[in-house]
Amino acid sequence: MSNVKAVIRLRMSSHDAHYGGNLVDGARMLGLFGDVATELCIRLDGDEGLFRAYDSVEFLAPVYAGDFIEAEGEIIQTGNTSRKMRFEARKVIRPRPDVNDSAADVLAEPVVVCRASGTCVVPKDKQRGQR
Repeated sequence: MSNVKAVIRLRMSSHDAHYGGNLVDGARMLGLFGDVATELCIRLDGDEGLFRAYDSVEFLAPVYAGDFIEAEGEIIQTGNTSRKMRFEARKVIRPRPDVNDSAADVLAEPVVVCRASGTCVVPKDKQRGQR
């Protein structure tokens, strides 16, 4: 088992909002997981690799424009060319338009908004062993 981890944090913008009420499309979380997976492959193999498939995806809480999302992933198993990964996205800051248009709160406890697991592949001839 590998102990390679990566974390990114960013704010969801009004451009990310896809539905009424400034709701962000769940696919945006999968895009973040793809970016995390790319970093994980680079850290382990020195190559971006290719995302093969998700085994599981759970959308657990809504995400809105203005929310800060932290997406984390780790490699939990390595094969010859495959890298099994686990992901979690958490809301860490939320806007407070009820207070004023620029107010926001850091959440005392992050809210898990999405979990997933999947597999990436790094072809043998592209592995450069950055471990």
